[in-house]
Amino acid sequence: MNILVVGAGYVGLVTAACLANKTNRVVCVDTDPKKLAKLASGQIPIYEPGLKEIVDAAVSNKYLTFELGIKAGLTKVESESTEPTLVFIAVGTPQGEDGSADLRYVLAAAREIGQQLTQPAIVINKSTVPVGTAESVKGEVAWQLFQRKCFIEFDVASNPEFLKEGAAIEDFFKPDRIVIGTDNENTKANMLKLYRPFVDDEKRLLTVGVKEAELIKYASNAMLATRISFMNEIANICDRYGIDVEDVRQGVGMDSRIGPAFLKAGCGYGGSCFPKDVQALVRIAQSVGVEPLVLNGVESRNKKQKQYLFEHIVAKMGKDLTGRKIAVWGLAFKPETDDMREASSIDLIRALCHAGAQVVAHDPVAKEVAEQVFADLIRNGRLTLVDHAMAATQDADALALVTEWAEYKTADLDALKQSLKAAIVFDGRNHLNPVVMKQHGFHYAGVGRV
Repeated sequence: MNILVVGAGYVGLVTAACLANKTNRVVCVDTDPKKLAKLASGQIPIYEPGLKEIVDAAVSNKYLTFELGIKAGLTKVESESTEPTLVFIAVGTPQGEDGSADLRYVLAAAREIGQQLTQPAIVINKSTVPVGTAESVKGEVAWQLFQRKCFIEFDVASNPEFLKEGAAIEDFFKPDRIVIGTDNENTKANMLKLYRPFVDDEKRLLTVGVKEAELIKYASNAMLATRISFMNEIANICDRYGIDVEDVRQGVGMDSRIGPAFLKAGCGYGGSCFPKDVQALVRIAQSVGVEPLVLNGVESRNKKQKQYLFEHIVAKMGKDLTGRKIAVWGLAFKPETDDMREASSIDLIRALCHAGAQVVAHDPVAKEVAEQVFADLIRNGRLTLVDHAMAATQDADALALVTEWAEYKTADLDALKQSLKAAIVFDGRNHLNPVVMKQHGFHYAGVGRV
């Protein structure tokens, strides 16, 4: 099938590469020439395990190409095929000042599609967008076609992505479900044809209305965020009673009605989806007169949870951390990604530096991103980023673990203890074994752990 993907960011690049892997002819476009130059030279602008191999194979087999702008992309992908061109909009929907989704890039893409379209097409919203966005996109495309006095058949569908950073390739090739939002039978047939090669059971292909599909994405992320915030609240109760949240989590998760996923206590969720989508859903609810009591609670608990590590550090070491050196392991919001958007490490490091501490931090892949996020702290000498985990802990007064990278779990504890000035570890992800840590002589503090 002939496919145009608008946006070579995280969602767009993964979508383009994976669709091209199934011998579809895919053109991926972007407005950033520097990003496209990197892609043309074989460089992947984001860290995602397995993505480079998929992109390289698709480019090598001539199923995937990159172009600057929608006009060039449509010129390349449109053909005399009787099938409509599938145009995926996969641009960013950043958070507006009021927490709602900013649709300027989505609507700009729709506008240009309408200006450049020459053949029948199905425009597909892959970006996470509020309920009713498909109607806005359809109106924008239709208006541009009207201005051009062109009568080209097109439709707009919703096809939200459910990609976990760090596991996006597997998620795309082995999806739990693929949601297709359309009321048009021709669109449905084309979308099913596109996605059948990705599922072993057609029941995984869920066709619903457009607005239903738009809401499914927000509701899914908000539910997962709710589970995390719920367990973090339980962890705080565990702290007060001196009981182990991991035992509680296991007991709760064994209930088949609940299950164990997303019930791990920690120092708050981050990333490009959960914080933004919960707040956007709050605004969606408010816009139709629904008071989002649960969603507001989820967000409030997460903001509070991001203070958890700092509060425990100052409770142990005092509010004035002047002259103290704190090591931080992990900067990305989760392992297997370099994404630091809304990462808990940001709140912690800025709070530590404000309290007077000298911070030395390590992350296996997020150093380059961190150099931008913390440019001010690095410039004024409050924060140092290092290339090796043990280099961060050398002569540190304490270690705070923020991201649960595998290499931290297998660290040599004897060497760690010898490296630290004081054998104090604050584990914000319950990543380390508290019994083993204490056997090695560490003062260990997890989240909701005895």
